[in-house]
Amino acid sequence: MLVIFETLRPKQWIKNFFVFVPLVFSEKLFNPSAFITTLKAFFSFCLISGALYTFNDLCDLEEDRLHPVKRNRPLASGRLKKSTAILIAAISASLSFTLAFSINRAFVSIILAYLLLQILYSLKLKHLVIIDIFSVAAGFLLRIIAGALAIKVYISSWLLICTILLALFLSMTKRRHEYLTLVDKAYEHRSSLKEYNPYLLDQMISVVTASTLIAYCLYTISEETVDKFGTRNLVFTTPFVLYGIFRYLYLVHQKNQGGTPEEMVLKDQPLLFNIILWIISIFIILYLT
Repeated sequence: MLVIFETLRPKQWIKNFFVFVPLVFSEKLFNPSAFITTLKAFFSFCLISGALYTFNDLCDLEEDRLHPVKRNRPLASGRLKKSTAILIAAISASLSFTLAFSINRAFVSIILAYLLLQILYSLKLKHLVIIDIFSVAAGFLLRIIAGALAIKVYISSWLLICTILLALFLSMTKRRHEYLTLVDKAYEHRSSLKEYNPYLLDQMISVVTASTLIAYCLYTISEETVDKFGTRNLVFTTPFVLYGIFRYLYLVHQKNQGGTPEEMVLKDQPLLFNIILWIISIFIILYLT
């Protein structure tokens, strides 16, 4: 049972908390119906993510055996049979769609779009330079859109822009870590990695980092945001975003991390504490002032 749970990669389900963003920023956090619906959407994404992680492991079986970390995964290490993995993926996907249909059709369409995107990513898109990064980022964007459609609320274009830029930032730093970890064997693990190099990735990361910070600052002071929330105080959350990105870059460049963003967030105490402070500041500004 433990090996099955490991195959579904619950540690990476932290990404699915992005579906809660529309709930928070629509100021419906304490609306019981909206909260329960978002919770169902979260678990639906967790289940479909687990199915897709299993599918991806099946597709990358030989490549993962060449990776110093991924070779320890249940399928790559031989601790889990292919037939069992296929069954796990099928059951997890079925449960995900069952939950999705209990929400609404619009949410089902996003789950289906996410499923198709990730299948294409596993089979083809991850081998295409730059397209691979945008494909990963698109998954984060779909989570935000899904959260909004689930509770039928409008989500700011600025917030969508910030999400895609942050997702690109995380994807690029992950590619950088993979390249530096595998070095000469990088192209054997993933063909698109031979098209990258640290200098190119660092240039791309710099562009996206600056764009993310500017976009978030503009979002907090835009008239649309001020009119919606009736306050200009969101700008005071900017220092947390600045520190979070700078801390992440420090871990990437000085500690050679970045391969698993979800683990970095949970294990690095300064980064985790900063995120908690950002969440608290958002809560105070939107709900208590």
